[in-house]
Amino acid sequence: MSARPDTLGETRLWLAQRFSAAVLAICVVIHLGGMIMTVQAGLTAAEIIGRVGGHAGWFAFYVVFVLAAAIHAPIGLRTVLSEMMAIPKHHAGLLALVFGLFQAALGLKAVWGFYRLDGGA
Repeated sequence: MSARPDTLGETRLWLAQRFSAAVLAICVVIHLGGMIMTVQAGLTAAEIIGRVGGHAGWFAFYVVFVLAAAIHAPIGLRTVLSEMMAIPKHHAGLLALVFGLFQAALGLKAVWGFYRLDGGA
């Protein structure tokens, strides 16, 4: 017996949100750890940009961070809109998709802008 299409879609969204939450948890720990270390070391913004800006590894890390957030948040928003505001799931899904694309675009623009601040380019 096959699952109903809407049940399968809901299961996939549930899995995507749980997977993105796991990725976000790791990214938050790395990000906050890095921030704590830079504050304790007394680094200035210019020194941080000099070390991190233009670094492909940090660029990749923050792209993953942004994409995980852009997947995770809209799924939760979709649920809130459909359950708390009585918006039909289809409309809530479209609104959440637009929000997620906007979030991803702004986040990736910020990551790209920071990456380009390497001082040498």
